[in-house]
Amino acid sequence: MTDAMTAVLILLNIQCLIGAFDNLWHHELEAGLGRKPQARTELALHTARELLYAPIFIGIAWWRWQGAWAWLLIALLAVEIVVTLTDFVVEDRTRRLPPLERVLHTVLAINYGALLALWAPELRAWIAAPTGFSPADHGIWSWLLSVFGLGVLGWGLYDLFAVARLGVPQWQREPLRVQPNAAPRTLLVTGATGFIGRALVRRLMACGEQLLVLSRDPQRAADLFGPRVEVVDSLRQLDAERRIDAIINLAGEPVAGGWWTRGRRERLLQSRLVVTTEVTMLIRRLHHKPTVLVSASAIGWYGERGDTALVEDSGAGAGFLALLCKRWEEAAWAATREGVRVCRLRIGLVLGRGGGVLPPMALATRLAGGTVLGNGRQWMSWIHLQDLLRLIDHALEDEDLHGAINAVAPTPLTQADFARALAGAQHRPAPWRIPAGLLRLAAGEMSDLFLMSQRVLPQRIASRGFRFDHPDAAAALADIFAPTTIPALRRVFVNEQCPVCITELGSCQLLDRRRQGGILFQPIDSLPQGLPDWGLAPRDLRRRLFVETTDGRLLSGADAGIALWLGLPGRRRLARLLAMPGLHACVLMVYDLMLAPALSRWSERRARRYLPRSAV
Repeated sequence: MTDAMTAVLILLNIQCLIGAFDNLWHHELEAGLGRKPQARTELALHTARELLYAPIFIGIAWWRWQGAWAWLLIALLAVEIVVTLTDFVVEDRTRRLPPLERVLHTVLAINYGALLALWAPELRAWIAAPTGFSPADHGIWSWLLSVFGLGVLGWGLYDLFAVARLGVPQWQREPLRVQPNAAPRTLLVTGATGFIGRALVRRLMACGEQLLVLSRDPQRAADLFGPRVEVVDSLRQLDAERRIDAIINLAGEPVAGGWWTRGRRERLLQSRLVVTTEVTMLIRRLHHKPTVLVSASAIGWYGERGDTALVEDSGAGAGFLALLCKRWEEAAWAATREGVRVCRLRIGLVLGRGGGVLPPMALATRLAGGTVLGNGRQWMSWIHLQDLLRLIDHALEDEDLHGAINAVAPTPLTQADFARALAGAQHRPAPWRIPAGLLRLAAGEMSDLFLMSQRVLPQRIASRGFRFDHPDAAAALADIFAPTTIPALRRVFVNEQCPVCITELGSCQLLDRRRQGGILFQPIDSLPQGLPDWGLAPRDLRRRLFVETTDGRLLSGADAGIALWLGLPGRRRLARLLAMPGLHACVLMVYDLMLAPALSRWSERRARRYLPRSAV
């Protein structure tokens, strides 16, 4: 062990610490790169760099790379430098980096240059030594660098999964059938790429409505909803002659996720006021006014109210959340001056799969058990996502409904009861308690989201005859966490241009006939229009496997293959193995990143090669 090499490891550990913060804070929490299709190239570069770092960090933590191995190490470092420089160029072209991220990149570059300067004499000595590895122990720094090596390997795989996922548009990954609608409405939805907005747009699409979506990220909206939804990034793009029958305004930066600094408070406020004001300005200049504006708000309107039962006529509370909601509702209410009916939805904690605050809460409960926050006696008012979507439908339809509407289930419960219900839904205990003081120390004023007591009741919507499908929290959580069942298959779409597909699906067809399953294996050539109800052209059907279930769903990709094999006696065990949680993610990655693209390109080349001959 040399002092110079120990210094190199110290600088590498500092590099890892800064890089980890940059990845978590800027790439994941602020930029959300894993959710943006336009970030796929950047993520691929991050993956390459991270998968290079992992063996380098673990290798030099415990061994000297001598002779030819030293040259290999130098080559890996050179490739990493090229990847990093390319990443800098791609980042500048595809997104606007915040000042702190630019500062961190500069610090990382300086630190990396310093450690290379310190490392150069050691590398020369390693090159001169006989080829092989010799043990080296740098104490705590070796252990720390090993931990960082494992961490960067895990993050590299995480980014690789994202690269695979972003290679397939979400609307093709989860196809949606549009029902015929003789008199579709034109609906404008803001905030459509958020948790509630995504589910709402898909619900309205399925009903055959014509959707117009405002999004700050048009590429992501197009990835989510496909060509059947019109996407704009500014309401100024809509002319005064445009007919819009109703507007649902859900825009707003999520309030959870970071300290409520002065700058973040301003962003939370402006993300709501700017869009809502633009909506009212659009209404003002439209020749054909929408009949209704359904605008989101939150139960934060009421502030801390203890055990008091709160209905729509209860006054506004105190604190930042109450101020935020009050100004948000005032901006929406301005549309009444144009003769538009306005419904202001004071939304509680929304429970559902795939987004919102429930998944991180559920993950923590699954790993460590349920946790009571503070004394646990604060009231929590919640609503199941599907009930919220039905409530929005009701607000669009009920011409006599207007003003504030508490969008919460009729049975609020204390936070301690909710923690026990969440733990029970996942078959876990609820042994933990976090004191309110510790939570406030960790989260600042944002802890109000978890510690404020708000016993809110849906008086107005209940008086209009609305009935909740999920009025009980325990039953709602049980519904959300219920295992997903795959029904029997009705049709399998066969890409007859792909020899591998024909061979495998032909084998599956024989197995299905033996068991008299009755699945239709339909050649894509027999569908010249593709599946127009699903928005899928023949070329889309040939790029990945699609199967139709007996309950009318369309599954795609590796999930479609697993669903097919689950119904076949000779493949059922393998399908169950591939569906296991840890392995399933790897199966999806291999299929989306390698198998499907390779087979698609092969079949396209074969089609181009043989089509002219058959045409002659």
